[in-house]
Amino acid sequence: MGFSVAALAGILAYALLSVVYVYRWRGRTRYASLTQYLRKSWPIFAPLNCILYMTTRSHARGPVLAGDALPNLSILRDNWQVIRDEALAIRSDGAFEAAKAPGSPGAYDVGFRTFFKRGWSKFYLKWYGSTHRSAQRTCPRTVALLKQVPEVKGAMFTILPAGSELTLHADPLACSLRYHLGLQTPNSDQCLIDIDGVQMSWRDGKDFIFDETYPHWAHNGTDASRLILMCDVARPLNLFGRVFNAVYGLLAGGTLVPNTEEDRRGLFSAVFAAIAPIQTRTRELKRTNVARYKLLKHTINAILLILVLALLYGLFQLVEAVVRAFL
Repeated sequence: MGFSVAALAGILAYALLSVVYVYRWRGRTRYASLTQYLRKSWPIFAPLNCILYMTTRSHARGPVLAGDALPNLSILRDNWQVIRDEALAIRSDGAFEAAKAPGSPGAYDVGFRTFFKRGWSKFYLKWYGSTHRSAQRTCPRTVALLKQVPEVKGAMFTILPAGSELTLHADPLACSLRYHLGLQTPNSDQCLIDIDGVQMSWRDGKDFIFDETYPHWAHNGTDASRLILMCDVARPLNLFGRVFNAVYGLLAGGTLVPNTEEDRRGLFSAVFAAIAPIQTRTRELKRTNVARYKLLKHTINAILLILVLALLYGLFQLVEAVVRAFL
């Protein structure tokens, strides 16, 4: 019993330090307030992410990396025009708008849904162990190229319309790095992404890699839209990190979102899609009864925190057992 209490106390202390570290010390960009951090940076995953930050190999640390920092991505860069042509073809067919239209299979995307209201749109190609049937049908050459790059865990085409922006935010899971390859862009410094203070602009056929768990924002200040290939690529890790990430990455796989009815849906996406109507009623509750809304909000957050701590404890035990088996 004493060991269990000590272990629980240690995990709680580590979780708190992880949240504070990401909020106050990691990188250079700071959120305007604690409230903004809590809304925009998914602090509930900070304890898990910090394990991967510590186990990331030195050459892959920092907010931005060159496109050639990871192996095999040159296959995509060298064939960017092939990829661009397929992306433009499905765009002309209305696939991007159809994938986010109300009532469509892809309308509720737990990871990217907040971007839709800013005009951003996407078309999935693959996602953590599953290749979309709709992509195999409409983008066969791109799918074939992605199969040649085992480092790519997830991939999609994304559009940022003229005059649109994505406000400061950080992605929740550190199990990967983010790769951008310009396909049809304004080729202008006025169309840019800022990752922890480092500004990068997109160019046709050019690429870069960044850590999407750093605070970042994007703005297209031109009169032309920006079309890119966006991929989640394997984070270079040491042995402990790879073992840990093999389990942690299952969370990302559960967020699989379909483009059309022919595609599969992940467990977490199915759950969140099912509770979407409840969220709508919750927003109405916020308008009509703030006290009850706050009670419900804090209760749900407490339950999520307990689940993450339990997952963290279980992952530590699993990784420890695996490492001991190899030593």
